[in-house]
Formats: sequence, structure tokens, C-alpha cells
Amino acid sequence: MQQKPKLIVIAGTNASGKSGLGVELARMFGGEIISADSRQVFRGYDLGSGKITPEEMKGVPHHLIDICDSNEFFSMHDFQRLAYRAIDDILARGRVPFLVGGTGLYIASVTEGYIMSDRAPDLAYRDELEKKTTPELYTMLVSLVPDVEVDAKNRNRVMRMLEKIHDGDDHRPHSAPRYDCLKLGVTWDRETLKARIDERLEKRMQQGMVDEVRGLLESGASVEFMNKLGLEYRYITQYITGEFASEAEMCAQLSLAIKRFAKRQMTWFRRDKEIRWLDMTGDPLAEASACIRDFLGIGSCDPQRLQGDDILNI
Repeated sequence: MQQKPKLIVIAGTNASGKSGLGVELARMFGGEIISADSRQVFRGYDLGSGKITPEEMKGVPHHLIDICDSNEFFSMHDFQRLAYRAIDDILARGRVPFLVGGTGLYIASVTEGYIMSDRAPDLAYRDELEKKTTPELYTMLVSLVPDVEVDAKNRNRVMRMLEKIHDGDDHRPHSAPRYDCLKLGVTWDRETLKARIDERLEKRMQQGMVDEVRGLLESGASVEFMNKLGLEYRYITQYITGEFASEAEMCAQLSLAIKRFAKRQMTWFRRDKEIRWLDMTGDPLAEASACIRDFLGIGSCDPQRLQGDDILNI
């Protein structure tokens, strides 16, 4: 049986330090990074998405960042197709692919090898659905499939299911993994993660996150698009449009929303028993590099030591 190509996955919650760790590991093993983040694909959405900066990349090539404009539709299917292309290109050049991010469904689409329909969407029907609220969409779906199992608040998922029904697409999802994956997980205990989320939010607000969102809106990004992106973009848009009495009120509510989202991320990732969770209070770089050396079947290397906690703050 032919051996599958190897792919290294660094998955984790918001504010966990996965991006910085991914960079150092990619530098150590001659790798390149495919970003698995549903918002970092959009140009100009930097602070709100926690997008890694060119300086933080430290020369490591990153893929699937800044590939779409505001208001463009980008699906899990699009991500999987482009991720496959990037991974195969990296492998063909003798480099090591690292899939790094926190969008669990995007990661699973690649690691599990979801087989998805290539049927072209009905864009007119999609426009009709976009005009409806999420509860209205869910009510439509339940009327068609009473026993449907889907998160009623997951707008994108509900819409995709309605589109499949509308298009008569009876495609049944199944999987055909393309890669042999090493999955490493990055997170912290609950209280530490909450503190890191608050610290990062305060820093990004000081760096001008409100101005970023205001500029995107002025450049043509729709309020509906911002709301679909969620979290920072939704809450700051609501603040700009007068739905919050003050910036402090908005930040307090946003902080709670990010923490709830991080909890949902962990619920998703914990279901994958193949993920090895790194001890972030110890030496995660050494632990991860040992796992990778074993996975790749190579001898020991001399990792470049880091200064302080730099890798944990990206």
C-alpha cells in the first residue's frame, strides 16, 4: 500500500500562541504554512482576525492569507481545494507542509479528506437566502427536514444545507484522507486562556481595530458581510452603527463572545482523539519538535532557541 504524504497540523483556540509556534516549527523543519482560518483569507481584515504580520512570519511562506476581497463568498469547499493545491505544491518542492489555525471545519476538511459535491451553486437562490435572518433560515430548514441535526445559529451551515436541498443535490458526504497527519493541539487552562484573550483584545483595540473596521465599511464592506464574519467584526460594526452605548460596553460583550467561541473551539477539537495536546506551561517547542522528528522519521536537530515567550504571543 502506497504511503500517504505527511502533513503536520497545529490546531488551537484563539489567543493560544499556535501561529507563533507554527512559525518556529516550520523554520526548524524546512516547512511552509497553510493558514486554516476562515477570516484571514480576506484582504484588509488584519487586526480583527488576528492575522500574523510579515515580521512575525520570520521569512516562513504562508498560504491562503489575503486571497479574497470584502463581500466575496468563500466556502469550506473553496478552502479545501486551495489547501490541497498548496500542500501538494509544498510537498513537490521537498518542503514540509504545516496546516495551522483554529477553524476546525477547515482543518477537518483537509485532514479527514471530505468528499464534496462539485455542483455549481444557484447564486440567485443564495441571494434570496442572504436576505433572511438566521432564525428564519433555520425554520425553513426544519420545515423541509424535521429531524435535521445542525446548530441553529450556524448561519453558513444552515444556508449550505438549504442550497443542497434546493439544488436537488443528494450527494452523501464521506471521506477519503489524502495525507498522513500529525495533529498537535495548542491551548491553555481556562483561566489563563481568558486572561490571554483579554490581553490580546486590549492590545488590538489600542492598535486601531475600530479604525480597521470603520475603514473596511467605508471601502464597501457590507454590514451583512461583517455580521457573517462574527466576533470582532460583528461587534465593532454594531458599535459603529450605534448598537452599543460605548466602546467599553462593546469590548466587554466582545470579550465574553470570544471566550464562548474559544470554548466551542475546544469542544470541536476535543472530539478528535488523534490530537496530541502540548504542555504550554513547559517547553512546547521541544515537545512538538520531538513529535515531528518521530513522525518524519528523522534524527535530532539543533533547534534555534527562542527569546522569552515570543512564540506564545502571536
